[in-house]
Amino acid sequence: MARRKPPTRHGLVIVDKPSGMTSHDVVSVLRKQLGERRIGHAGTLDPDATGVLLVGVGYVTRLLTFLSGLDKTYTAQIVLGSATSTLDSSGKVTATHDMSSITLEEVRRVVAENFVGEIKQVPPMVSALKVDGVRLHELARQGIEVERAARDLTIHSFKVLGMPEPCVVDVEVHCSSGTYIRSLADDLGRALGGSAHLRNLRRISVGGFLQSECSRLEDVVVHAPITAVRTMSRIVADEQMQTMIKHGRELEKFDSPAPWVLVDEQNAVLAVYELSPSGRAKPSVVMANAVA
Repeated sequence: MARRKPPTRHGLVIVDKPSGMTSHDVVSVLRKQLGERRIGHAGTLDPDATGVLLVGVGYVTRLLTFLSGLDKTYTAQIVLGSATSTLDSSGKVTATHDMSSITLEEVRRVVAENFVGEIKQVPPMVSALKVDGVRLHELARQGIEVERAARDLTIHSFKVLGMPEPCVVDVEVHCSSGTYIRSLADDLGRALGGSAHLRNLRRISVGGFLQSECSRLEDVVVHAPITAVRTMSRIVADEQMQTMIKHGRELEKFDSPAPWVLVDEQNAVLAVYELSPSGRAKPSVVMANAVA
């Protein structure tokens, strides 16, 4: 069998994911558009959601592990008074409640008391998480519901921005990776004594990557590989260090905070190093043969 052609283009795409596409759909489009097979994304967005999706091209796919766990910020609308099968507006209505008397002040009070700081959240059945190798949403489509363990999450801020129409609440949520905003909406509805579902979800930031940096899927910009690790401490490696990096050797700890991105004089990413238990710098990802 013929060996797959190695990638020739490397970089990070910060794309504004359109509604109606899965994150994998975006990857498929970019593979055709950029003529590269080695492309992957860091952090799934729901098909109906829009906003910031980080996509690695070529060797930068090896750096996505450092992006997938970044905090996220979302805007959305929470519709009070009805629950759905998917916890968002794409599902069938499963319950209704009269919540017309709920005020903005009450929503803000319940959010502040229950949904800010360290919380526990049960992943929804419509998520992409796997149980025994099968994604939960695949089981949900078969009418199967399985027990899911609650996970520890951090809601850094949960801003209740206003009520543009009766029983519709505009929100902005800054949260740790792995938070399901649709579950927050569902839980908020219950905490208010009724039900709720999510609509118009948009991711406006992933870590320090902002929606203002996004390009459209039809006209994407491939940023230099260093963009993917731009928040890391940057170390310019001399020739001796470059030789050690290529062989996966440990290095002396650097003065700046870990992790460290090691680059050459042209700012090409050579490796990412992290602090080892021995107090030295150990390679986490080595990309010495990558092209900048």
